Amino acid sequence: MPEGRTVIVTGVAGFIGFHLVRALAGRGNRLIGIDNLSPYYDVRLKTDRLAVLTAEVPEFSFERLDLADRTRVGDLFADIRPSLVLHMAAQAGVRHSLKDPHAYVDSNISGFLNVLEGCRNNPVDHLVYASSSSVYGANSAMPFSVHQTVDHPISLYAATKKANELMAHSYSHLYAIPTTGLRFFTVYGPWGRPDMAMFKFARAILAGDPIPVFNHGRMRRDFTYIDDIVEGVLRVAARPATRDPDWSGDHPDPATGTGPYRLFNIGNHHPEDLMEMIRLLEAELGRSARLDLLPMQPGDVPATYAEIEALGEWVGFRPSTPLAEGIRRFVTWYRAYHDV
Repeated sequence: MPEGRTVIVTGVAGFIGFHLVRALAGRGNRLIGIDNLSPYYDVRLKTDRLAVLTAEVPEFSFERLDLADRTRVGDLFADIRPSLVLHMAAQAGVRHSLKDPHAYVDSNISGFLNVLEGCRNNPVDHLVYASSSSVYGANSAMPFSVHQTVDHPISLYAATKKANELMAHSYSHLYAIPTTGLRFFTVYGPWGRPDMAMFKFARAILAGDPIPVFNHGRMRRDFTYIDDIVEGVLRVAARPATRDPDWSGDHPDPATGTGPYRLFNIGNHHPEDLMEMIRLLEAELGRSARLDLLPMQPGDVPATYAEIEALGEWVGFRPSTPLAEGIRRFVTWYRAYHDV
């Protein structure tokens, strides 16, 4: 990625935003991180991530800011005038969207609109934003391809992520803002989110507590290690979206559009059985799991599987970290962080 740029990373106290800033360190960029430190999960983990960035990355500065605050977001963009925006902030969690839907509209819709307006009023070279594999919803054709339509979300979280893609397309079309949406598939690794299965399972196994296993364990996930996600984001960021010259309204390709707009999956392209993930965790932790087998949860899907040919063609990258290796690194970090 080019050096000497002013880069905004939203959601910087979150899992992916934190790792992106660490990866950008030492490249001669000015790095401004934005986060509202939402209490959706333990804020101590977020402040610990920020403490690491403050200690390790001298070119990093932090702004505590809620992206739903239209005035403050507009003022910040006008003051900073970034050339690149890596928008990782969102209210995450499929199941939580059933309990607190308004949080998803505030953060994922209003917040994203304010980011788009910031990019429109202070023209940026590229906006890269986090979408999600959840947008595939009721789709059952595997692997999931960015060339498929995704018009049947089965959770509000997924619907807001689909809305982000539509909003980005309209701004790319109207204002020629290069936007690239990245559909992440089950990201895991050191400093990961405690609401995600791998973190929750490790904590429960070590405590001797039962772990909830939905759909009676008949689940498959395209687990993607954090380093692969970061590498994919940075490679995509270095190649701004362009208009597809072959795009046609007669046969519209959802992955491109009428402006400088692109969508890509970032997944491991190798779905794993949930029970195999648990077995690998047990091996690394040296303890057996107690399983609480449960039915499928509303808003969930039995399998995810990423087609990544478009990503490979665009930036020459395919995630490749094996699940066993990724879990080993995660457990090493988990033991050290929690002094277990």
